[in-house]
Amino acid sequence: MTIVPSHSHMLYAQMLFIDFSSAFNTIIPQHLIEKLSLLGLNTSLYNWIMDFLTGRPQSVRIWNNFTSTTMLSTGAPQGCVLSPLLTHNCALLHSSNHIVKFADDTTVVGLISKIEESAYREEVQHLTAWSKANSLSLNVDKTKEMVVDFRRAQSDHSQLFIDGSSVEIINSTKFLGVHLAENFTWSLNTTSISKKAQQRLYFPRRLRKAHLPSDILTMFYRGTIKSVLSSCITAWFGNCTASDSKSLQRIVRTAKKIIGVEVSTLQQIDDSIVDTHMKLVSKLEWVQCKFHLWDQ
Repeated sequence: MTIVPSHSHMLYAQMLFIDFSSAFNTIIPQHLIEKLSLLGLNTSLYNWIMDFLTGRPQSVRIWNNFTSTTMLSTGAPQGCVLSPLLTHNCALLHSSNHIVKFADDTTVVGLISKIEESAYREEVQHLTAWSKANSLSLNVDKTKEMVVDFRRAQSDHSQLFIDGSSVEIINSTKFLGVHLAENFTWSLNTTSISKKAQQRLYFPRRLRKAHLPSDILTMFYRGTIKSVLSSCITAWFGNCTASDSKSLQRIVRTAKKIIGVEVSTLQQIDDSIVDTHMKLVSKLEWVQCKFHLWDQ
């Protein structure tokens, strides 16, 4: 998703990173079923969902000790594939806004033109009212706002208030594991990745001293270091500075010397992931085209 079109000098974006308190635990199954019925779902399907969410036995085990069993009839089990699909059905009011959602992480993005913030602020009010109506507790203290403004003549941005409490304006934040900065540079993110990966190089060094074979060292590298270096790499690698790229690649070269086998460069990792995604998209487009021709 493009935040601010590159051709516009009159636009900027405001991003509201919303924090919900125990979002999955506040679902009221009866309210949810009413909404599902309005979508035209099969009665058997939403009755099955109702049965899944209500009367769930739960207890806590510590070693060999168990608490008494409690029956739960609110909320949705965390870690369940179905739960994120049931937590959010708030529709947009204005086309200039976007609601970005991943599980219970919700972000409102407003594209502001000529300092006209009414649509964005109305969207925030709408989401706040929707949250109350759906028993979601919005944690204003942990909710943050970031302004992405590349205009030459920047103006002061007025404070956003939710339920009478001001929302803090920040310069950077960690969003879905990636550090975002208001100027959309990636130095903060690459520094964090470099520090974490550098610390983990200690372990393969110790494993090599213990004379473990290269295949075990390679497996450890892929699971603990490469996974850090390649996290969301397609989002940031192509735009990071040459200096940051060299810093990360230096870690890859060090790991290669430690484990004694060839490992993929960051560029190769990025290219491989992009290629895999492109093949998947092409396959999905082919399947959609096939079904379209079948319908005809």
